[in-house]
Amino acid sequence: MLRFRTHVPAATQISGDLILQRRQYRALVATHQSPKGLRIAVRPFFHPLLCPSRPNAQGKRDLEEKQRGVRARVFRANIRAPMNPDFNPSAAAGPESGLFGLAVSPEQARVHVLGVPFDATTSFRPGTALGPEAILRASHQVDLFDTVTGKPYELGIWMAPLHGQVAAWNESARMDAQRVIDAGGLERDPKLRTCTERVEAIQNKLNTWVRDRTDEGLEAGKLCALIGGDHSVSLGAIEAHAERYSGMGILHFDAHADLRSAYEGFRFSHASILFNVLERIDNLGPLVQVGLRDLAQEEHQRIRSSEGRIHALFDHEWARFKLSREPLTQHILRTLEPLPQEVYVTFDIDGLDPSLCPNTGTPVPGGLTWHEAMLWLGALVDSGRRIVGFDLTEVAPASPERLGEGWDEIVGARLLYRLIGFALR
Repeated sequence: MLRFRTHVPAATQISGDLILQRRQYRALVATHQSPKGLRIAVRPFFHPLLCPSRPNAQGKRDLEEKQRGVRARVFRANIRAPMNPDFNPSAAAGPESGLFGLAVSPEQARVHVLGVPFDATTSFRPGTALGPEAILRASHQVDLFDTVTGKPYELGIWMAPLHGQVAAWNESARMDAQRVIDAGGLERDPKLRTCTERVEAIQNKLNTWVRDRTDEGLEAGKLCALIGGDHSVSLGAIEAHAERYSGMGILHFDAHADLRSAYEGFRFSHASILFNVLERIDNLGPLVQVGLRDLAQEEHQRIRSSEGRIHALFDHEWARFKLSREPLTQHILRTLEPLPQEVYVTFDIDGLDPSLCPNTGTPVPGGLTWHEAMLWLGALVDSGRRIVGFDLTEVAPASPERLGEGWDEIVGARLLYRLIGFALR
């Protein structure tokens, strides 16, 4: 089976997936031309529909559709989004423009970004609920040509409007959660259990909402990204991707392992996101964690006893690698080796050195430099693996009155653009 990546002339106005009938597909293989005359580049890969050694749920669904005579989706095309002929990528962004100053419709955009302004269970310094809005504003200062990933904007990047319901859920949950946090957690005052139950009920609604919104984008053939909010908001997005990419691995950048069964009485705590992912989502590949330097003893034991399901590179190990004479890329590739071809990246900003995210909720000394983080992401895609989706969480602006001007969101916006660029490679 062959996968095609189309290269569409700039003037061509076409978007969405290319859906091919079987006879059209055979003609494509023979002529390297599409039914519409688009030139295409051919790249071999194993498709789950025709590869019985790597079956997954999506492949089974596609096979059932094919057997019923319904058109089967052969590949998801990267097609340049139509731009206003007067659009100048080097000009300043308009104050009311979209993410990165772009103005493309959700139908035209290859990339869909979902902002989730929720941080109810933040246990130390709240503020990440303002992350999506702050990153949106800071993105207007990002130059669209990137020396590492090229011109991701040409494929179209669209951010969904921030939903008022999520903000309302956050406000309501935060009131109950703060009572528990101020008391030192549920274990110190069991009478607060009704508060944690109300918070959990809201988070269940949020998880479902995020999963449904993500699934809509995936169904439309989009690359889906999420911006938090605290790290707890990622669960629904990871679940939606896992349903579509059975067996996908997870690459997790973080100062914390996030493997607690609960924290302060909250089962959907930001400190429990990877525990919930592993416990609640089936058909996942290995989890590789990078940058860990602040975790509980039981989290450390869970990693050690996971029988290869969790692979952790602790920050002190990374520091030792940097002092060795061996090229860093060799250490990185060895760490990435357990991951399958399809990878979801979950990036907590506090995985970076705190000089790059000084206002994040739980900063920890150490962490990756900017260039080290780029080395990891570059090595991931250069190894032949594909980023099928990602999230960026825990970005907290310094000043609610000056959103978009702080260092945290400036770094966050650039990290978001790089993640998009690497995922589109």
